[in-house]
Amino acid sequence: MYRGSRKHVLDWTGQPAFLAELSELIVPVPLRTSDGTVFMPQGHKAPSEARLDSFGPMWIPGSSAWSALESWWLEHISGANTPNWDIAVGCMIEERPGLVLVEAKANWRELSTSGKGKRKNASTNSHQNHNRIGAAISEACTGWWLLDERVTISRDSHYQLANRLAFTWKLAMLGFPVVLVYLGFTGDYGIRDAGSPFADEGDWQDAFSRYVNGALPLSLFDRRLNVGPSAVWLLSRSRPIIEKSTAPVSPKTRTQQERSVRS
Repeated sequence: MYRGSRKHVLDWTGQPAFLAELSELIVPVPLRTSDGTVFMPQGHKAPSEARLDSFGPMWIPGSSAWSALESWWLEHISGANTPNWDIAVGCMIEERPGLVLVEAKANWRELSTSGKGKRKNASTNSHQNHNRIGAAISEACTGWWLLDERVTISRDSHYQLANRLAFTWKLAMLGFPVVLVYLGFTGDYGIRDAGSPFADEGDWQDAFSRYVNGALPLSLFDRRLNVGPSAVWLLSRSRPIIEKSTAPVSPKTRTQQERSVRS
C-alpha cells in the first residue's frame, strides 16, 4: 500500500489529464506532448520509477547519451544503480527533445539534508563508485557556478538535491533541455504519523526555501537558464492531493485482520 508522495505520484500519473495538467503546472516552459509521449510511472498499473539509463533508451533509442550518462555517474555499472526519479517525461521543449524530471514530496521530513551514505563493509567497486559520484557532483557544481557561485552542492550534504542538480546539468551538457521540478503535494493529513504534511502552497514554498538554503539560491528558479548548449528551468511547484493516504495498519491490527480472513 503506497502512502505519501509515492501514492500521490501514482494517483496523478494514472489520470487521463496528467500530461495536460503537467504542462499547466510548469508554465511558462514551452512544453509540447503528444499521444505518444513516454513517461514513467503511469499510475498504479505501472508504478515503476524511472532511471534515466533505462528510461532514456525507451524514449530515444540508439542515442549514446544514456551510456555516457551512466558511465559519468558510475565507475562500475554492474550491480549499481543511477538515481530513481519520481516522474520522468520525454517531450519536446522549445521544439527540441527534452525532459521534465519531477522530485515529489508530501511532508517536511522528506526534505532530507543528509549526505550519501557509505557502508563500512562496502566492496572496492562500491567505494570507487562512491568516489566517482562525488567527482560527478563536483564537476556539475563547477558548471552551476557559471550561473551562480553560491551553488554548493556536494555528495556529502543534501545528497538528493545534489544528484538531481548534477543530472540536470549533465543532461543539458549532452544537449537536452531539462525542466527540474520540485513538487510539493499539499493536504495529506493521512501521513501525520510520518511527518508534518504540507498544508498549502505557502507552507510548501516555506519548507522548500529552508531546504535549499545555503546550497542553491532561489534566484535560479522560475527563469530560463543557459547550461552549455541547452535551456534549463528549475521550478518549485505544489498541487493538492487527489486522495489522502490511509493510516498505517499496526502489527496487532494486521494480525487480527489475517485471523478474521482465515476464519
